[in-house]
Amino acid sequence: MITAEQIKAGKTLAEQASIAMYDRMGRKDAYACGFAWVDVYVDRVNSKQARELIAAGFRKDYKPKCLSMWDPAGVPTQSISVKEAGAQAYATYLQGLGLRAYAGSRLD
Repeated sequence: MITAEQIKAGKTLAEQASIAMYDRMGRKDAYACGFAWVDVYVDRVNSKQARELIAAGFRKDYKPKCLSMWDPAGVPTQSISVKEAGAQAYATYLQGLGLRAYAGSRLD
């Protein structure tokens, strides 16, 4: 089973990816604004693995058997490019751990 500590370690990668994108944009809050998140699908939202995800900061989503984390990088900008970079990096990390994780986003 993947622990909450292993899951939390991916937040650093998400932050690094978002900051790198923010730097490429010239550290300005420009272009389209929006939201990004990571969805992780589990067998049950009360399973041991789901409890580890919740301990790492995920929350139950409106979709069945899904836990979500909005803006995993936490970089203070509205740019969707920055938000998506962090969400994709975190989802990729979680997939590497064996979880069914996907990045999502939408324009504001």
